[in-house]
Amino acid sequence: MLKQRIITALVLLALLLPALFWPLLWPFALLMLLMIGSAGWEWGRLNGLAGGPAVLLGLAIAAAGLLAYASGWALQVPPLLWWFATALWVLGGTWVLARGVARWPRLPVALRLLLGVVLLGLVWLALTQAKARGVNFLLSVFVLVWAADIAAYFGGRAFGRRKLAPAISPGKSWEGVWSGMLGVLLLAAAWIAFDRSTGQAVPSLFSELHGRLGLVAGVLALLFLTALSVVGDLFESLVKRSAGAKDSSALLPGHGGVFDRIDALLPVFPLALALCAL
Repeated sequence: MLKQRIITALVLLALLLPALFWPLLWPFALLMLLMIGSAGWEWGRLNGLAGGPAVLLGLAIAAAGLLAYASGWALQVPPLLWWFATALWVLGGTWVLARGVARWPRLPVALRLLLGVVLLGLVWLALTQAKARGVNFLLSVFVLVWAADIAAYFGGRAFGRRKLAPAISPGKSWEGVWSGMLGVLLLAAAWIAFDRSTGQAVPSLFSELHGRLGLVAGVLALLFLTALSVVGDLFESLVKRSAGAKDSSALLPGHGGVFDRIDALLPVFPLALALCAL
């Protein structure tokens, strides 16, 4: 299993790094669209579609993204859309998690499929716009999510006592959430210092929030981003548990599926752009 994880990670890095640092936008946008389309296929399978219909769902998401990019609309998204995505995650995510695993399959299949299409489409648009802003900004959002997850894992293992959502994800604890938030704040302080010392032409998310919102509001914004990353993770866990699946698919050997790797990114990228529009 470890060998598979390492090989898969190396292949993913070999694809991601050139697209990430390529001066043109389209390689990264297309690579992310491939991932989002694959996640759409997984979403269809987790929500009642099988075989051809699930593939068509993923292809439809990819085709819509290509159309948006070709028309130029993908780079002209109004900030109001990011606030819509944030409201959808805050209100809708809270509602779904409060209802629990058993009630998710009771929602109409069409509604569940539409929700997945909307969430995946929004995160692809947000990823594309984040790359258009600059690599420093894009990487800072990625690393925020990764740092929150890593700090939550180790903090939860060391101090975890109170379960966060035992019926959805038994391994998560409130202590892990606080550890994740602390990890993000420490990362933000280090990245802001790095931006200042190196004179980055493109500010990171952390420097952007600090400059726009100030210290106190900036800290609250980072805590909000971290909290929503947890919501994204729990949301996917709920959907998988309701479908009786351990992973969203086996597309990434040793890592599960694409959706397993991007679940926490889904709410964070739109919210990051919304906050930077203030």
